[in-house]
Amino acid sequence: MNNKLLLNDLLKFSQSEIDNIKVRFNQANSDDDPLLLYLKNPEIVNNQWFLWKRKNAMFTVGQVGICLLKLSKDEWLLTTIKRITEDKGIVNGVNYIGDELEEFASLYGRVIVKYHKSQSQLYWYKNIYNDLEVVQVLPAVFDGYAFPGYDNVRLRFDELETIIQRKKADWIGALQNQKAVYLITDKSNGKLYVGSATGDNGMLLQRWTNYVENGHGGNVELKKLDFDYIKKNFQYSILENFNSKVSDEYILGREAWWKHTLDSIKHGYNDN
Repeated sequence: MNNKLLLNDLLKFSQSEIDNIKVRFNQANSDDDPLLLYLKNPEIVNNQWFLWKRKNAMFTVGQVGICLLKLSKDEWLLTTIKRITEDKGIVNGVNYIGDELEEFASLYGRVIVKYHKSQSQLYWYKNIYNDLEVVQVLPAVFDGYAFPGYDNVRLRFDELETIIQRKKADWIGALQNQKAVYLITDKSNGKLYVGSATGDNGMLLQRWTNYVENGHGGNVELKKLDFDYIKKNFQYSILENFNSKVSDEYILGREAWWKHTLDSIKHGYNDN
């Protein structure tokens, strides 16, 4: 007996409708991660990525397209379903115009589907709909991964930027009243920067907000780097975290210990 909940159990497309539906799987390429773009503005994925045409036709007028966005290896988020109303004849651009199917609006951004796909981005729904398993229906629209605990924080610049700009509640709550010693890693060359968040400089949320705003947070060596370079290559993690009652002097002592332990003055971006 098959107890799996399939996507079509929620959508309830008839067999005749199924024959006229395609599924587009959207995932990161060498330039962009559509998940981060979706978190900033869902329409970037639901229009620009979903309705983009390269050399080959993706849809024809009258077809229905299902847009799935990669969350992890085999898990995908349903972001929109549209009926194609116009083919603009554009190659390497947003070629299609579609009307979103409003009857499924309550599911957009909430349904997570499991499917192991090959390299292709586009599939006929009729060929895979029996394999699109619903693994979760979120109580609210997906707004990014939950705060994983201080010991498991490791963020690219664009991930940190999205958290700060969208004011993601669980992350903001975890960072705003926390003192810490943190690590910035330059993924391009391996250089490290050890920093501290104290009461004097606004706690961890404020320190990391400063990096999102200007890339350097006032640090001498980081000021020498191009902001676009920082956005592309920097990663942020927490070495030690402390509650607000711990003295700033203690935090600064731990910062100095980590600088010497990681040798980030001689071989990194710390200047003292």
